Amino acid sequence: MKNAYDIIKQPVLTEKSYDALPGKTYTFIVDKNANKIEIRQAVEEIFGVKVESVNTINSLGKMKRQGAHQGRRASTKKAFVKLTKDSKGIEFFDSISQ
Repeated sequence: MKNAYDIIKQPVLTEKSYDALPGKTYTFIVDKNANKIEIRQAVEEIFGVKVESVNTINSLGKMKRQGAHQGRRASTKKAFVKLTKDSKGIEFFDSISQ
């Protein structure tokens, strides 16, 4: 079993993620190999909340060039975590949004 802190890497702090906060939807960068069940368990364990649903998206890294050389930025996986209506919010995001 993976450690919960290895699954949830960092929160996503963008305008789009801020717009989803009133609906109790939070966005995280997660481990590429983690599935929805593991993400749900990790969020519930770390933040002590009840998760209603988890949606994920895999983002391919952008192509970048440095002169004649080209490469790709790291690929990421995002998770959109929606909490139940009776669950408390995640304090980290609540302190930012106000």
